[in-house]
Amino acid sequence: MTKDLVARVVWLCRALRERGLPVTTSHASDSVRALQAGAVRSRDHAYLALRCVLTSRPEDFAIFDELFCSAFVPGHGAGRQTEGASASRRRPREPRGPAHPSLTRWLQQGEEDSSDETEEVPGASDHSALVRKDFASFAAGDLEEIERIAARLARRLAARPGRRWAPARRGARVDLRRTVRRSLSTGAEPLDLRFRRRKPRKTRIVALCDVSGSMDLYSRLLLQFLYALHGSVARVESFAFSTSLLRITDSLRERPFSSALQGLSDRVHDWSGGTRIGACLSTFNAEWGRLVDRRTVVVILSDGWDTGDPAELASQLEALKSRCRRLVWLNPLLGSPGYEPLTRGMEAALPHVGVFASAHDLASLRALEKHLLS
Repeated sequence: MTKDLVARVVWLCRALRERGLPVTTSHASDSVRALQAGAVRSRDHAYLALRCVLTSRPEDFAIFDELFCSAFVPGHGAGRQTEGASASRRRPREPRGPAHPSLTRWLQQGEEDSSDETEEVPGASDHSALVRKDFASFAAGDLEEIERIAARLARRLAARPGRRWAPARRGARVDLRRTVRRSLSTGAEPLDLRFRRRKPRKTRIVALCDVSGSMDLYSRLLLQFLYALHGSVARVESFAFSTSLLRITDSLRERPFSSALQGLSDRVHDWSGGTRIGACLSTFNAEWGRLVDRRTVVVILSDGWDTGDPAELASQLEALKSRCRRLVWLNPLLGSPGYEPLTRGMEAALPHVGVFASAHDLASLRALEKHLLS
């Protein structure tokens, strides 16, 4: 079963819960298993299987029909009604987020469908032609897909399991101490098991984005990537730099992104200017060094073109590396065929960088996850 279909099922369960139906995460798991058992042979089979799992009262059927169409019917219910759905034409509620063309295809429509044509399932998927499309050629509509990918990455970062344990209603481990204490009220019989699970450890990120002239083709996309991270990870601090450094964390918290981008253009006075990476890192270490500790991943997004002193850049990167957990340098040019890091800035930086990776397409952004979580 495709990731896109799983995402649709998860959205449906979340939407039903918001409309008052008693749908839990276990219902979502049961729904996926029901589809894996063969219910994806047609949309009608999927409709009946999911309704059996996710509804428990006749009065819930109307809500389920509406949201099922929003999740699985192209045009959000404008097509034919599924077998067993209400015959009345309802205008389904729009699903959250922008609608993207699906990149997976539904299998057979149903036994009543004699044609061999397949329909695309509406929803978002990063397995598309956009995956290898260079960000420099992205249009405004493509940027919405980038924000969705970045937001999903941010949720995974926020759910990273830590070393500490916390009490839980269910879990893989029994909390023996709490179970024994509870058994004192039942004659020392452990009738009520208590569990524990790992507390989530949210990754702490400090990002510095190059907005100089040489980064014009990529800076907007990379800023949108940072924009999607804010609010999803426990602690994200963002900075923009060119010839000077500016903290832009507050600007990236504005909604929507167009307002945040307008605020940035008003505040960043040296946008598309020259580049002095070493001097900007010196300012960061002197004024904002307290943001970095051994639990912090520092991400620098730059092509490495620098007009400053390479020795200053090297010394500031070394100081930063000694304080952070990992120093990641993302260079959009690294995805270009035949590229070699021969500029003065990159030659000075590479000995001090823990991870040197590309950031020119969706595939490279997905690969960033392993660098941030490891």
